Amino acid sequence: MIPILATTSEPYYRQDLALVHHLGFGFHADACAPGILALLKPVRDRGGLVLELGCGSGLLTRHLVEAGHRVIATDASPAMLELAREVAPGAEAIRQLVLPDDPLPDCDAVVSVGHVLSYLSDEAAVEAALMAAAAALRPRGVFAIDLCDLRWGEAVGRAEENPTKGRVGDDWAVLARISVPRANLFVREITTFVRDADGAWRRDDERHENVLVDTSQVPALLAPLGLEVTVSTSFGDEVHPEGLVAIVGQRSAA
Repeated sequence: MIPILATTSEPYYRQDLALVHHLGFGFHADACAPGILALLKPVRDRGGLVLELGCGSGLLTRHLVEAGHRVIATDASPAMLELAREVAPGAEAIRQLVLPDDPLPDCDAVVSVGHVLSYLSDEAAVEAALMAAAAALRPRGVFAIDLCDLRWGEAVGRAEENPTKGRVGDDWAVLARISVPRANLFVREITTFVRDADGAWRRDDERHENVLVDTSQVPALLAPLGLEVTVSTSFGDEVHPEGLVAIVGQRSAA
């Protein structure tokens, strides 16, 4: 019998899930990178500073740094930040930042992939984080984030006959039980198994709640801050899951 050891309880993306996400779920950052880099070319050309919200293990950060950007990469998860420091050591800074309350540094671009703001507690917190990010942008600053729309929940609801999904690697496995308890809330009950050097498997469980919002309201929310954005299906040529939208725009020069 293979022993399974449970781990202790901490916030979202603890050590094991952070590692599993890094090893098995980097495809979204890789797919989004070309479109985001194209949007950021004017920022790079003028030596501007990119602020990344929810950098995770540094997968998009690495693309940004390798393209010649100056980057401050942030995340709320200490385990993710530890990985990011290994993956993207060329970033100007990699540090903890908890939205929506922590102050954001002035910057020339705000980027985020992986529906980071959808992890906040409610719609008011999502709106507060969006406005804080917009306010941090200098004139001509670029805004490029993805966010879960209400349509995300509708799409999941149509697939309720398969509410459990999983993936397996050589030394890890993950299962996610999915539900939409209400129209504006998407829930994943995530169980990870990671093999130790001695062959024992540890188990950890996290519950992730994502707030779904009507993203068609975001342009009007940010316009008073001088930020003109559009809601699109992607940053470039990549294909997003239904309901995961890209919010892209630029702050006025004045």
